[in-house]
Amino acid sequence: MRVKLGPVHLTRLPNGLRIATAEMPHMASVSLGVWVGVGSRYEPADFNGACHFIEHMLFKGTSRRSPRDISQAVEGIGGYLNAFTSEEMTCFHSRARADRFDELLDVLADMLLNSKFAPADVAKEREVIKEEVAMYRDQPQQHVHELLNATLWPGTSLGRAITGDEKSLDGLTRSRLLGWLCGNYLPENTIFVASGNVRHRAAVKAVSRYAKFFRRGTLPKFAPVRIEQSTPRINLCTRKTEQAQIALGIRTCSRHDERRFALRLLNTILGENMSSRLFQVLREDRGLAYSIYSSVSHWADCGDLVISAGLDTENLERTLPLILRELRRLASSPPSPAELRGARDYLIGQLDLGLESTDNQMNWLGEQLLGYGRIISPARVKSRLAAVRAMDIRAVANEFFRSDRLNLALISPLKSDAKLGRLLKL
Repeated sequence: MRVKLGPVHLTRLPNGLRIATAEMPHMASVSLGVWVGVGSRYEPADFNGACHFIEHMLFKGTSRRSPRDISQAVEGIGGYLNAFTSEEMTCFHSRARADRFDELLDVLADMLLNSKFAPADVAKEREVIKEEVAMYRDQPQQHVHELLNATLWPGTSLGRAITGDEKSLDGLTRSRLLGWLCGNYLPENTIFVASGNVRHRAAVKAVSRYAKFFRRGTLPKFAPVRIEQSTPRINLCTRKTEQAQIALGIRTCSRHDERRFALRLLNTILGENMSSRLFQVLREDRGLAYSIYSSVSHWADCGDLVISAGLDTENLERTLPLILRELRRLASSPPSPAELRGARDYLIGQLDLGLESTDNQMNWLGEQLLGYGRIISPARVKSRLAAVRAMDIRAVANEFFRSDRLNLALISPLKSDAKLGRLLKL
């Protein structure tokens, strides 16, 4: 089966493996990613951190290449190689001159299909990941978001760290990691995505050579989120820090919910950039915080909007009411036409600028195909953003900005959250 969508092409092989390309013949480079539809959400508690651990291990040597050979095979031709693990997907990606496509593909396929998971390397990398976990915990601006996730999504895989923790990592033996890899990294949920100076037909022919080495299986599933909450929740971590780090989270909607477009514009107005209300009120007007921003995340069945700030602990009781005031403002009155137009222009401009890059084109295709099962064109996204009215933004604020969706995590010298609890009302 072959589908052509403008400059984007998609082919599904008989075993379920997909190849997607964005042909950009004017570019000198090609970006190639192997996207797998499995991430930390799929892990039971005793496997927490498995996907991230596997991401590390695929760089530790194959039956054909040592770790040095892997990096040299890509860096030696002027390219780069990296990977990331998220809640619902994992990606191994590389970029180099377009005429080195076959070499990039061979390295990535070799890593995914032939990694050795040598016992000594597993033991060594377990300790490396523990150091990574410790590093994040030593960075309050990072750790506060792990605390918030545990508060927003208690008792679920979304509430656990992607990296795992010391206990779960100790339980991830070589056999368990290989079992997780073989049982979840399947042709049916794997996509080879290439963007840049590449021809689709050639990419399909090249990837097809590796298709026979994939073992088929039953696609993994995760438990849907079900959260019961009636009042705001606070997760206080008392530490001697120079600043208080706060993360205020509000549960919102999934990536499949049409309200996400209004929410995306709302977030831009609220705190995405230096023109936003939170930046202007808290930093420019009052000087209460150096860093203040908001962001939205969407998953298959849920989502959140998170406001993050670093500030002097003494300013917490002034800052939280101002943040909540801005949330109430959005729920009580629609943004002005000029404000809505500015937010829309910003998002469309950022989308256009981002898609000039082969890496971002590759990321767009991978995220769309794994997240939606199809490619939603940038033109379609722009059209949906253009259709959002000011009253739509007010409506989603009314739906989501409620006390039974509100959660606060903070790292500060405070020993009690009693005063903050009285402030945390919508």
